[in-house]
Amino acid sequence: MDVRLRVWRQPKGDVTGEFIDYEANDVSPEASFFEMLDQVNEALNHAGEDPIAFDSDCREGICGACGLMINGSPHGPQQGTATCQVHMRKFTDGQLITIEPWRAAAFPVIKDLVVDRSIFDEIIESGGFISANIGSAPDANAVPVPHTAAESAMDAAACIGCGACVAACPNSAANLFTAAKITHLNLLPQGQPERYLRTVAMVETMEEYFGSCTNFGECETACPKNISIDVIAWMNRDFVAAQWKNLLKAGQA
Repeated sequence: MDVRLRVWRQPKGDVTGEFIDYEANDVSPEASFFEMLDQVNEALNHAGEDPIAFDSDCREGICGACGLMINGSPHGPQQGTATCQVHMRKFTDGQLITIEPWRAAAFPVIKDLVVDRSIFDEIIESGGFISANIGSAPDANAVPVPHTAAESAMDAAACIGCGACVAACPNSAANLFTAAKITHLNLLPQGQPERYLRTVAMVETMEEYFGSCTNFGECETACPKNISIDVIAWMNRDFVAAQWKNLLKAGQA
């Protein structure tokens, strides 16, 4: 199959970018989207031109390094799938495909389709950890975990931190990402000691850089791991509880 590409090219963050047209010919329908881009880049290399810069690592939908806007949709046309797992059979022969980076002020463009998502690391560093006594490793079943809590925590922990939720949100909010990271720890017994400190720290860090959630629900639709916006409700509940606890400590309630 042959496809036409309209790709955002931007040499570096402080330089104005533009769309450039390319062609990808004789692409296998079974090739992944990135394999198609690899093919285009090989042709650009042979022509002595600068290849298209994009992020990828595992190419198995696990690491979260990938992430492109494809025809206006984060990760492309297949819901619940990361860009690296989208195959060319999802497109038609001769189709025009527009490829852009994530568009959010908190994700500045580094080059072409590569954006800086390091602010996600700051959010995690502010509270995404638990306290544990050092020493020998405890038995796997030493801390009982209710089945429903374990299942919900695992669902939240599926977040790969790709940033699709931010790219899809009209407000560029990061509530789904932050809530997933908070919830998967707050639901477990091991996460209780820092539960409310964690929630406040991570929410306040998030609010420094991202917009506010107004319940559009685009984040849930764009998430390649189908994480439910229920986690945002759990995060908001714990944030309100944390504020109440702080008032009680200060003797203002």
